[in-house]
Amino acid sequence: MKTIKNILAVVGLVCLSGLFIFAAQQAPSDENIDDTPKLINDYNVYALSVPDRLDFAGEALPLKDPDVYERMDRELLVNTYWQSNGLLMFKRAEKYFPIIEPILKKHGIPDDFKYLAVIESGLTNAVSPAGARGVWQIMPETGKENGLEVNSNVDERYNLEKSTEVACKYLLKSKKDLGSWTLAAAAYNAGNAGISRRLKEQQVSNYYDLLLGEETGRYMFRIVALKEILNHPQKYGFNFTKKDLYTDVPTFKVEIDTAVSDFASFAKKFGINYKILKIHNPWLREPHLNNKSRKKYTLEIPKEGYYRTGP
Repeated sequence: MKTIKNILAVVGLVCLSGLFIFAAQQAPSDENIDDTPKLINDYNVYALSVPDRLDFAGEALPLKDPDVYERMDRELLVNTYWQSNGLLMFKRAEKYFPIIEPILKKHGIPDDFKYLAVIESGLTNAVSPAGARGVWQIMPETGKENGLEVNSNVDERYNLEKSTEVACKYLLKSKKDLGSWTLAAAAYNAGNAGISRRLKEQQVSNYYDLLLGEETGRYMFRIVALKEILNHPQKYGFNFTKKDLYTDVPTFKVEIDTAVSDFASFAKKFGINYKILKIHNPWLREPHLNNKSRKKYTLEIPKEGYYRTGP
């Protein structure tokens, strides 16, 4: 009996020693403290509820279709949790939507198409690998066919008012050819001929019934997601005040119908520098203007007091 007690005592000491060694191995060092509970408390990711009804230009999405529902859910998640990009869209929309909206209205284009510009370029003068330029991502030939000057000296695809006019013309033709605003928007990405061919090949008449490539297949869902988020910021966790948003700097117009040899010197006449002149006239692609034809151009010059300019 005594022998058994001695054996048990030895086993107990061995087990206790093993526990101390295990605890020492598992104990976090000062350099590597596991603060997972704090992280969980400070940051949470939530599933989102897809609204019961979503539409583009008054045309409802068939959200009872499981495929449509999942694709819509994906774009709401991706664009909600890409927080930095989302906040930039709110900021830029405040600056550029007031320029875009009246032009859409003038042409009878639904207001929802301003969100197409958001996903095309992020409301920046973006440059695509395929050669599209500007907020509306217009290709060179499309611009020229619709009256824009496009060359190394002047590229009016970077003129927001003029490029919005061109986008309206394209969309009106697409709506006439394809029959719905949703298909017209999709055609802005894939082309009228491309959408028409796929509708015929797949024997359907609706965008949401089409099997499309990755980019065009996500296109309408991205537009609708941005529309939903930009219209309901707090619902999707975006918090800001009016002063956080960007605003357009007031300008006055100056017309020129001659060549300009040096825009840096030209800008100084108005109390600004070349950088500021370019910010407000991004369609000027070189530091000079050739203008052999003596065409009349209109420059936007910021009003005094909005920029700091040095000597």
